[in-house]
Amino acid sequence: MTKPENDSANEAIAAAANTAARVDAHIEAEAHAEPEEVVDTRNAKQVAIDEAKEIFSVVGVALLLVLILRTFLFQPFTIPSASMEPNLYEGDYIIVSKWDYGISKYSFPITLPFIEGRIMNHAPTRGDVVVFKLPRDNKTDYIKRVIGLPGDTVQMRQDQLYINGKPVPATDLGPVEAKDFPGRYATAYSEALPDGRTHKMQDMVKDGRADDTGEFVVPAGNYFVMGDNRDNSLDSRFSPEDPYEPGVGFVPEANLEGRAVLVLMSWKEGSSLWKPWTWLNFHWNRFFKPLH
Repeated sequence: MTKPENDSANEAIAAAANTAARVDAHIEAEAHAEPEEVVDTRNAKQVAIDEAKEIFSVVGVALLLVLILRTFLFQPFTIPSASMEPNLYEGDYIIVSKWDYGISKYSFPITLPFIEGRIMNHAPTRGDVVVFKLPRDNKTDYIKRVIGLPGDTVQMRQDQLYINGKPVPATDLGPVEAKDFPGRYATAYSEALPDGRTHKMQDMVKDGRADDTGEFVVPAGNYFVMGDNRDNSLDSRFSPEDPYEPGVGFVPEANLEGRAVLVLMSWKEGSSLWKPWTWLNFHWNRFFKPLH
């Protein structure tokens, strides 16, 4: 005996409805189910090792970028003395361009003795303010202005600078406070070098200890440098062999580290990283001051 067609159709419809209901219920259950937690199958030791690798890789990349920037582009220095007044003062935080003169063994944080001379060497221009390694120890960083180029003759006669036998014009700008001698004043001048560049310098006294010198002939591959604070600068006018006041002498081109281009900021006397209450003791008027 067979069922009537209507009964068969009804049974099929009922079965389909039940199946659809079960599917809807399953979908709804999945929608309200808590998400499954991802289980880290690594043990604690492996997790620690992987995290340490990630940290070291990030730190390594950061250090590499700093090394590249410091070696080839820019490096900060702090001015520790008054030898470059009235252009640089003690506490100035300056930026030095490292790529102006090429690369030498002193361009790196650690001296690399296997580098001879300079790579991609570019000679400094007369009047540049340069940072260099002190020739007598090749360790201490000094900052002075380039006055004499290779082959030049340089001499001081009665407080007057001569380059290649000609006096360097200096225009009196009047008195300026001598920061290295509180309460005293120096005379500021605008000095015009033979190549047309001008800069400020200051002179404390006439007939000072280096206001009359012999004639210096700058050797090939060397430079004659002077501080802008003419009576308070142990520079190329002073012999490095002097037992009482050892100076700079001539500066080999390999010792040049870079050209000072900017005063980024300047701290007042007595400020220190170890004294948080002094961190904002700035000379605000010296921020972002270009150097000439």
